[in-house]
Amino acid sequence: MNDNVKGVLLIVFGMALFSIQDLSIKYLADQVSLLQIIAVRGIIGSVCLIIFLKLRGKDVRFGSFYPKIAITRAVFFFTGFLSFYMSLSVIKLAEATSLFFMSPFFMTIFAKVILKNQVGLYRMIAVVVGFSGSLLIVKPSFENLQWPMLLPVFCAFTYSLSMILAKISSDKDSVYQQSFHIYLSSFVFGAITSIIFSYSDLSGTSTGYIFDTLWKPWTFNQAPIIGLLLLISFIGSAGILCLISAYRMGSPILNAPTEYVLLIFSLVSGYVVFEEVPDYLSFAGIGLIVASGILILLRETIKKEPVAVEINLRT
Repeated sequence: MNDNVKGVLLIVFGMALFSIQDLSIKYLADQVSLLQIIAVRGIIGSVCLIIFLKLRGKDVRFGSFYPKIAITRAVFFFTGFLSFYMSLSVIKLAEATSLFFMSPFFMTIFAKVILKNQVGLYRMIAVVVGFSGSLLIVKPSFENLQWPMLLPVFCAFTYSLSMILAKISSDKDSVYQQSFHIYLSSFVFGAITSIIFSYSDLSGTSTGYIFDTLWKPWTFNQAPIIGLLLLISFIGSAGILCLISAYRMGSPILNAPTEYVLLIFSLVSGYVVFEEVPDYLSFAGIGLIVASGILILLRETIKKEPVAVEINLRT
């Protein structure tokens, strides 16, 4: 088995782990604070990464040669994925996942604006096609705007911008350092935000809507919830390590399109566990997003000018 095949298999396994993670978070969304989930996963992820580096005989480095960029990336990741997980409490898992996969289109735009990369006609067509797919899923209307649908899109936006910043700082900060920045900031931001909410009038209150999951008190005395929190943390960390290993040994051009298998996992798991079935327009939108993402990747292969070094760090 050559390295490219191993890389693809690691991507598939990593995406399977992420689907279990997202499914578990969606299940816990009405029982525990999302801030607790993010904070616990951040600290456990840091420990897992330290163990991984020690086993590989590598140095453990937390610092950054670009502290301002590291902090900015950390803020983008925290707010973006907090928004994504908030959306899981009210929209279908497959729809949220597909809207997150708008990230290649945002990367194309940011690569043009920030990295000054050339963006040709085919990539622009792909961006338009992907945006059209997102509209089919969101189905915006002035009378009944489903604004929670915009949260995964916001996550794709912040994630793409943070990956462009990662590209800028990659000459001195390793991918492991960049991972530590995300993990540790998830713990710090999650804990601080939760403390702020605990001293506010919102603590323990219910608005009957999507924000309830933010100011719920943390839970430490219910074994099933703690068990799921640990499961989310460990499988999320294992998924990220699978992706890091896959991109190190295999071809990014083969690995990146394979990430779309997460959509299949999300469709199946959403149906089996929550009986979620996207409508025909959503299925069409998912198809357009996948097609446009693959078109962008094919153009990168031909031009040999990737818009960013993308490793899907779903923190």
